[in-house]
Amino acid sequence: MNIYSLSRKDLENYFESIGEKKFKALQVYDWLYKKKVASFDEMTNIKKDIIQKLKEEFTMDKPEIIKVQNGKDVHKYLFNLKDGEKIEAVLMNHDYGNSLCVSTEVGCNMGCAFCESGRLKKRRNLSACEMVTQILLVEENLKMKISHVVLMGIGEPFDNYENVMKFIDIINDDNGIAIGARHITVSTCGIVPKIREFASEKRQVNLAISLHAPNDELRSKLMKINKVYPIKEVIKAVKDYLKINNRKVTFEYIMLKDVNDKEKHAIELSNLLKGLNCYVNLIPYNETSHIEFKKTDNKNIMKFYDLLKKNKINVTVRREFGSEVEAACGQLRSNYEEEK
Repeated sequence: MNIYSLSRKDLENYFESIGEKKFKALQVYDWLYKKKVASFDEMTNIKKDIIQKLKEEFTMDKPEIIKVQNGKDVHKYLFNLKDGEKIEAVLMNHDYGNSLCVSTEVGCNMGCAFCESGRLKKRRNLSACEMVTQILLVEENLKMKISHVVLMGIGEPFDNYENVMKFIDIINDDNGIAIGARHITVSTCGIVPKIREFASEKRQVNLAISLHAPNDELRSKLMKINKVYPIKEVIKAVKDYLKINNRKVTFEYIMLKDVNDKEKHAIELSNLLKGLNCYVNLIPYNETSHIEFKKTDNKNIMKFYDLLKKNKINVTVRREFGSEVEAACGQLRSNYEEEK
């Protein structure tokens, strides 16, 4: 097993199972995530016989960075996993900190019409270590601390629920990567049972819903998941989440030219979300050569924004990143696969 897949509690249980004190888990975590050593042999305050056991039981393997694209305040990474699969992560420099968008699966089965990731079907889930090491490798490469994490890369996080929750435990641990819960955002296309399960855990982690349309007819054309969990069910699950957690929910809305960006859509969206403890994040679309959708121009994005504001909906416009890199989620990976 890869040691980066273990929570501190897992490590404590391991040490107790071999007759050692559980505080050794804290020592190992310090070496892994504070001192960031590359081998067990560098853990100099741990007895040699225990080091030998760790070497026999665990690996410290990390993916390989095979391509980096750098733009203004954005760095896009393509990783090669141990089995040869490829995933991406994107680091964005904001005024509030450095935010990393991580992948949770190899490919994606959700098949959203506008999404590059869904063109290459899901091959498998990522393990917790394959998510954790995306952070470690980017921090090492850029020599900077990542302060925020969003699970919005390749894959649907709630389709890999157990590993995603373990990943959150590891990066949120004060003795691990130590990213605050309120600096972690999980984005889902709307898997209703998992929204409810996530609510029951009462985490302080942020929840984002990929909505992208204000009615079922349009959303079903854009997102296959809507045929399974229509908008009414998603909104009900969000309301139940809010009752339990009272944490503001984000609704993500990609602006697609002449598709979902008209005045009628803004009014319909306002009526749908009125009274919810939420805000809408309007996202300028990253165009890709493989998909026909086009980006709404800035003038019309701001008209949409103003209509939501007028109807008392909290709204932001996501800052555009990566126009000079292959910024669409999954684009770097799919282009790499085609070039081979």
